[in-house]
Amino acid sequence: MSWWDDVFHRALVAAVLVGMLAALVGVQVVLRRLSFFTMAMSHATFPGVVAASIIGINIYLGGALAGLLVAIAVAALTRVRGQDAAAATGVILSAGFALGVGLVATQNGFSRDLSSFLVGSILTVSTGDLVVIAAVLGLVGLVSTLGARQLLFVGFDRVGAHAAGYRPGLVDLVLLVGIELVIVAVVPVVGTILTLALVVAPAAAGRAWSDRIGVITALAMFFGAVSGVAGLLVSSAYDVAAGASITLVATAILLLSLVGGGWLRPVLRRLRTGASAGPAATDPYR
Repeated sequence: MSWWDDVFHRALVAAVLVGMLAALVGVQVVLRRLSFFTMAMSHATFPGVVAASIIGINIYLGGALAGLLVAIAVAALTRVRGQDAAAATGVILSAGFALGVGLVATQNGFSRDLSSFLVGSILTVSTGDLVVIAAVLGLVGLVSTLGARQLLFVGFDRVGAHAAGYRPGLVDLVLLVGIELVIVAVVPVVGTILTLALVVAPAAAGRAWSDRIGVITALAMFFGAVSGVAGLLVSSAYDVAAGASITLVATAILLLSLVGGGWLRPVLRRLRTGASAGPAATDPYR
């Protein structure tokens, strides 16, 4: 049997790829404060993958279609007079998750295969799943690199970005599609309930150590990969759910970063500003 044929070895590769992918898009989620919206998207993906599994079509397609419908529904509800984005997102979150649970209940008992979408099943990933995750990671990484300045500009100053010739609406759409692609790729591995933690925790941990987008992104992807591998090893050693272990490790890294970063960041900032002069020292694009 080759190295690749071992289930645990494939799970290790999946843990690294998923950790890096979730953390990469998580940087934008954290900086734009889209955590609640991301949670709604991940929960609303659940009925899509369940319906796809019942019908017999590709679960990635089902999840993507469900996420697209949710995004349209949220946008429509926010246009209703007297409604805000948070309220609309909350309603869609509950409705989408309830629909998924209802679909599962229509089967003969509570199907283990379908319920695995709630908490993930990293040990059952196939080569096809890894190809999809790697492809999404490459695509999101390419878009994040080429559109780094636009994403940052629009995220912090929409009016200024529009005046500079950018199209904030298009940038927001690209980001939304990117988040949905990541969720669809990650959900089969860590589940709808745990996806948000893996998206937000590594990025927030990276944010605790630096103000620079490049540094935050690199740290977030590193923390995401470490969370995946360490969580899987803990799961194997103590026979606990892999998705839960990965989430707990990511949370622990975040807590340690908040404590360590809060103490060390001022020291690093003073050293950096002392070694560099001028506005380039605080340029967030570097």
